[in-house]
Amino acid sequence: MRKPTPLPQALPAFDRQLRHRHKLKLRELAGLDEAGRGPLAGPIVVSAVVLYNSRFTLPVNDSKKMTPSARVAACGAILRQAAVGIGVALPEEIDRLGIEAAWGLAMRRAAGRLSILPKLALVDGNRLPPGLPFPAQPLVQGDGRSLVIAAASVVAKVTRDRLMERLHRLVPEYRFERHKGYGTAEHLKLLKTIGPSPFHRYSFEPLR
Repeated sequence: MRKPTPLPQALPAFDRQLRHRHKLKLRELAGLDEAGRGPLAGPIVVSAVVLYNSRFTLPVNDSKKMTPSARVAACGAILRQAAVGIGVALPEEIDRLGIEAAWGLAMRRAAGRLSILPKLALVDGNRLPPGLPFPAQPLVQGDGRSLVIAAASVVAKVTRDRLMERLHRLVPEYRFERHKGYGTAEHLKLLKTIGPSPFHRYSFEPLR
């Protein structure tokens, strides 16, 4: 049986140093990340995570660097050992508000669904959404640097993939279970052949 890849030590070390610098306890630091900013279909999903367990050792990394099975296993462990809030912005909200405002809306929804109010949150990227209910700071490439952001990226990615698999069952002709709404060659060919579904983002090229 293949041995799992160890947890990248830089991720928990970064969080420990940051908590020490800000005099924070484990449950006072949150991480937020999104999945689905760029696809042509489906929602944008944000996860907010506050870890309970300082000995969390299941392999977690930037979700893009993990296999689907590793992400699913890690997501289950995170949900057992963390407070998690999920926020979603639907395609019609993305079309109406624009992707940036919809991203902020999903961020606020995720933050508002946390059962723990952290004293500080790390948000992946170089900017912050307005209106978060707690202090926050952006962290560029945070999903590869911070454990709480990496955990949030895993939960967001797994959640969105599962939502796209549900949409596939409603409109199987679009094959959402394969491309998850991203603009792959297969997806673009299907759009040209059969046109968009109610779950597409009509404000995105080439749909606009």
